[in-house]
Amino acid sequence: MAEVLLFHHAQGLTSGVLGFAEELRQAGHTVHTPDLYEGNVFDTLDDGMAYVHRTGFGTLIERGVAAAQGLSAELVYAGFSLGVLPSQKLAQTRAGAKGALMFQACVPVSEFGAAWPQTVPVQIHGMDGDKSFVDEGDIEAARALVESAPAAELFLYPGDRHLFADSSLPDYDAAAAELMMRRVLGFLGAVGSA
Repeated sequence: MAEVLLFHHAQGLTSGVLGFAEELRQAGHTVHTPDLYEGNVFDTLDDGMAYVHRTGFGTLIERGVAAAQGLSAELVYAGFSLGVLPSQKLAQTRAGAKGALMFQACVPVSEFGAAWPQTVPVQIHGMDGDKSFVDEGDIEAARALVESAPAAELFLYPGDRHLFADSSLPDYDAAAAELMMRRVLGFLGAVGSA
């Protein structure tokens, strides 16, 4: 079984993110869900992003990096949207990474290093009509990563919702979330047994 460090999205550590983590635990995986927002949870994405801008992207990434300290080096780093930033940084820069799961976001590999580590498998999940994922460059970054890494996959789901796998939010899409969960569990099963 795998050990996962899962980072929340811009609305905070919602009940939907915690529910996602619990589903992974029920499948036998160990999941850590640090709170990068120090207890803040926001009703809207705009309110959450306002907090991000007040706090600073760099501060939130560093809180994520700090959350990995004291944990095993052999982690799968996972993140929803904003949470992809610390998870991608850790997957690219912390020795021993077992894998990475990026939900609704991906930044260019050059943000955190020269190349994606060739021994770190990665899955990227997003909706093909999600303006945040498609129009802000994430999909291009994801495609470039997939082209550069031998064990990288990009999964696109039909629709225009951003946080479609968070069951506590209006963007939730049960069918897409269920398919994503099946793929994630398959990925974790493979890296956990490697």
